[in-house]
Amino acid sequence: MAADPLAPGVWGVVATPFTESTQDVDLASLSKLVGHYRRIGVTGLTVLGVFGEAVRLSAAEKRAVLEVMVETVDLPIVVGASSTSPAPVTEEVELAADVVGDQLAGAMVQVNTADPALLATQLNALHAATGAGLVVQDYPLVTGVSISAVDLASAVEQVESVTAVKAEAPPTPPAIATLTARTGVPVFGGLGGVGLLDELAAGSAGAMTGFSFPEGLKACVDAWRRGGYQAALEAYLRYLPLVNFEAQARIGLAIRKEALRRRGLIAESRVRAPAPGMPESLEKQLDRHLAAVENMEN
Repeated sequence: MAADPLAPGVWGVVATPFTESTQDVDLASLSKLVGHYRRIGVTGLTVLGVFGEAVRLSAAEKRAVLEVMVETVDLPIVVGASSTSPAPVTEEVELAADVVGDQLAGAMVQVNTADPALLATQLNALHAATGAGLVVQDYPLVTGVSISAVDLASAVEQVESVTAVKAEAPPTPPAIATLTARTGVPVFGGLGGVGLLDELAAGSAGAMTGFSFPEGLKACVDAWRRGGYQAALEAYLRYLPLVNFEAQARIGLAIRKEALRRRGLIAESRVRAPAPGMPESLEKQLDRHLAAVENMEN
């Protein structure tokens, strides 16, 4: 059975806040953060992904996070599956379907093989077991699995339940061009929005990524729809230094959470081990970037 494709636009990728002292999931901060996404008018939300540190959450914590999501907003939700093996992925998707219900727009699953036939077989089996629409995430930095855009398109063409592809294997623009031409499935860019302008030019449906100013992602995508490249460039320029700053390898998650804390959207910026925290040496520069964005917005 075919699944409805994801609507174009910005799908905000939600962080999982933790308390500083006990490192418990901070459900109050999560509710506040999700409410901010709703207020700025995102198309939908993505939770329990890499930015959500899902791999470091227990099953009970994942359930609690999902419960806060559906209690706080009525937006469509994509729920990530952090495992790559079929059996635990099925359990994660079943949990998402149980808690999120009709708000579940798709379960985001990782590409776990470079063999397109095997990938298609696994995706079809997952849908048969859970009934969920699937968002296929190609993120070799996390999985260690590299698949060509042509082979990924071949797999997607064999799976009617795919609702979108999230392309995060650099270089993303040519991959997005191939996937959109071959599959007709909406393709979203990620990687913190670093390549958003070029991804839109290549035919992406929008952004599905974490950024401490999701307003910037939305401004860029909305401007692209209204006026194409020049309008989107003008809308995004003010945010690009901060986008680049947050994209630093290994510490990008900690930087982004600290930026969210300084914006007052979460109470603490703690990341769970073994993820490294933000170096103190970068605090002054983060303040500069945040002030520059805020000054231009005002």
